[in-house]
Amino acid sequence: MQLLADATQQSADNLPLRFQRSAFGQVQHDAHHADGHGRSHHSVRLGPVATGTSDLAALGREIVKASYLKGEFTLRSGKKSDHYFDKFLFETDPALLRRLARHLAELVPADTQVLAAPELGAVLLGGAVSMQMGLPLVLVRKEPKEYGTGKQVEGRFEAGRRVTVIEDVVTTGGDSLRTVEVLRNAQLEVIRLVVVLDRGEGGAENIGQAGVPYSPLFRISDLTLD
Repeated sequence: MQLLADATQQSADNLPLRFQRSAFGQVQHDAHHADGHGRSHHSVRLGPVATGTSDLAALGREIVKASYLKGEFTLRSGKKSDHYFDKFLFETDPALLRRLARHLAELVPADTQVLAAPELGAVLLGGAVSMQMGLPLVLVRKEPKEYGTGKQVEGRFEAGRRVTVIEDVVTTGGDSLRTVEVLRNAQLEVIRLVVVLDRGEGGAENIGQAGVPYSPLFRISDLTLD
């Protein structure tokens, strides 16, 4: 048994820091650096983690296998890229979506009262995390609705509620920051932005400079790409 325990610990030690988690929640390494002000955020929802570091590492590999594409692509930011993560290929897989919801929920601060997801890409993720945590969800339109209620933020909420934004992929962070602005204009307090994947192209820096605490589940440097 001791040999098995030693082998398990050695395997965990060989994982990148992003995959090393404490027994009761996400290690706060990223949160300390993400808001651009060197503040630690110790508000992560705590509770026994049913899946460990090996599951997170395996999830990263499966996301790459399911959604990583090579070719010529124009990103949402307008940048050109020779690789692309098709988020809909992992978001529409029920097994991957369920596991993503569990891990993303670990990054949501405990004092969150409402989750928010921008259309279209993050709606499935937001819904899955909402169901995982039992928290209400609002959806953020790119533009105000042109008919009916004319709303840009859909769903029930009260002014002053603390909101965590769920995102799929961040490149420069521009769209995510526009979502934050819309929520703030609706008198909501954005306390964190949680994202599946940071492509490592300036998004973390831009979001940090805007004073938004930021927690990516994966950075592109965490993943092995073919």
